[in-house]
Amino acid sequence: MHEVSIMEQTLEIALNHAKQQQATQIHRIKMKVGTLSGVIPEALEFAFDVVTKGTIAETARFEIESIPVRCYCHHCNVEFQPDDFIDECPHCHQYSLDIRQGKELELTSLEVS
Repeated sequence: MHEVSIMEQTLEIALNHAKQQQATQIHRIKMKVGTLSGVIPEALEFAFDVVTKGTIAETARFEIESIPVRCYCHHCNVEFQPDDFIDECPHCHQYSLDIRQGKELELTSLEVS
């Protein structure tokens, strides 16, 4: 379960930012997680509960924004959301290797006091 190590690193970043702001409490942590990131959101939520114990983020809300896959077809010059794991353009039925979003895994906001 690599989600625990991902959450440990994310929490470390959040704690460092909180320390820079001289905060004593982290109230909310938000992340973007792409559907192709290789991360299971439920496992990330579980990891959050585990790694925040005993920290200033222990009572924080954890929010995940799920980012769907978006591909670009160079034949049609159109961006599209594939129906399944095969990135086939719905217009020309050519396969696209140009994935524009869906691989994100990032800390997007932090609420502290």
